[in-house]
Amino acid sequence: MSRRTLMKATAVGALLLAASAWMPQAIAADTIKVGILHSLSGTMAISETSLKDVALMTIDEINAKGGVMGKKLEAVVVDPASNWPLFAEKARQLVSQDKVSVVFGCWTSVSRKSVLPVFKELNSLLFYPVQYEGEELEKNVFYTGAAPNQQAIPAVEYLMSKDGGGAKRFVLLGTDYVYPRTTNKILRAFLKSKGVKESDIDEVYTPFGHSDYQTIVANIKKFSAGGKTAVISTINGDSNVPFYKELGNAGLKATDVPVVAFSVGEEELRGVDTKPLVGHLAAWNYFQSVKNPVNEAFIKKWKEYAVAKKLPNANTVVTNDPMEATYVGIHMWAQAVEKAKSTDTDKVIAAMGGQTFKSPSGFDLVMDKTNHHLHKPVMIGEIKPDGQFNVVWKTKGPIRAQPWSPFIAGNESKQGM
Repeated sequence: MSRRTLMKATAVGALLLAASAWMPQAIAADTIKVGILHSLSGTMAISETSLKDVALMTIDEINAKGGVMGKKLEAVVVDPASNWPLFAEKARQLVSQDKVSVVFGCWTSVSRKSVLPVFKELNSLLFYPVQYEGEELEKNVFYTGAAPNQQAIPAVEYLMSKDGGGAKRFVLLGTDYVYPRTTNKILRAFLKSKGVKESDIDEVYTPFGHSDYQTIVANIKKFSAGGKTAVISTINGDSNVPFYKELGNAGLKATDVPVVAFSVGEEELRGVDTKPLVGHLAAWNYFQSVKNPVNEAFIKKWKEYAVAKKLPNANTVVTNDPMEATYVGIHMWAQAVEKAKSTDTDKVIAAMGGQTFKSPSGFDLVMDKTNHHLHKPVMIGEIKPDGQFNVVWKTKGPIRAQPWSPFIAGNESKQGM
């Protein structure tokens, strides 16, 4: 072979090698990467795993209809393992290394607080699907769960009403981190504004993963001897299972001391014998039991997906509020990208304001133009023997979020971005 022929062959080989190396990136450029940041292990896996799965289902649904801007969505799933600093590391990995256009994730407020600096620094987007304590408003976050005036405050008003049992004393029981402590700070101020005395409020916290509630439940029983008492539970994660079991063991029925939970839904009750818990309450913006055609289709789709993907206990899967908020958030983001004709963060933020979506809750939900929160209905449900909820009270329509609670001094002028 002549030197010229050898050089030509080498050049052709180099071109072919370069082409083969380039082809995966070319294919990747035909997709839009989206990050899913939920704990699939550790204390929060009981709640967060289903959010990862419903996000994947929603992505499949959007892809089946042609994707976004003619491109398929490609999910990048990571497991921050209920480890709050690891959330920040995984968020940075998703945005900087995996080059995702948006992240759907977090459950606890401590995980959200952990990742906020990353999204601000890298100017990327987080869609956060869980009720929270408010006192925050970030350009790079869209909050599809409830603010306190869309869950906590209406729930306590219900407990104080005649229909809710006319509670006069309150036990504020939570996991020891920012969401329960800030929510309870707001609720204390609210209760005092309603004339409830300091001595009629008991506040108790336990660490993540706490499992021994015998003493706490015994103390609740004693406290309730002083007048009509209700428990407001901001316990998060798998600690809910031993807490509710201990309520049953102690024979503390809803007719004696009702518990209203802000972080317990259908998914958490799958692992509990619900018969002793009948009549206890949860406050959310959606329940699986609400009757409307959109919800029926959502439940059917989820059950079929669980079976098709062979999810654990696929035949008993349920839907819940944060799953609905995840589903709505992903669809709204996709709509905003189509409107913006871009995945650029600032363009998508501009396009998100005023987005609407017909949700499984039965309402057309709107993304507020000034505070990055959804307008949401409020519902209070009673636990039934089958682990579902009977809706005993709800608002007539969606309520605008107040991210900064009016019950905290100095918040009056902070409602907009």
